Amino acid sequence: MAKLKEIMTEKVYTCEASSSVKEVAEAMVKGRFGSAIIMEGRWVGGIFTERDVLRAAASGADLNTTNVASYMTKDPMTANPDMEADEALHIMASNGFRHLPVADDKGVVGIVSLRDVMSTRIARSPR
Repeated sequence: MAKLKEIMTEKVYTCEASSSVKEVAEAMVKGRFGSAIIMEGRWVGGIFTERDVLRAAASGADLNTTNVASYMTKDPMTANPDMEADEALHIMASNGFRHLPVADDKGVVGIVSLRDVMSTRIARSPR
């Protein structure tokens, strides 16, 4: 089974909790990111996903002035780069989320999505 360090995306979009929803959503679209990692120094303070953009838009809030801290998931679960992909799949499926930041003792090193993990499973299943 693949380890997360073999399948994760190393290019991670990060921002601060004070960033506006509009600014972060625009960067996510431009960079084709499904999530933004909210940093507190070098540590993960939160995660802001496509679902959070939709919640913010549906709320009627002014997305130019509302910051991502209002809609992000605080203190999200993270995974170690040496975690097996099946374990990450279990974590995401049992907790209902699609993005899992990957971090080591130095900070964020990547992100893995449910799609990344499922693609690995499909690639190794017999046909």
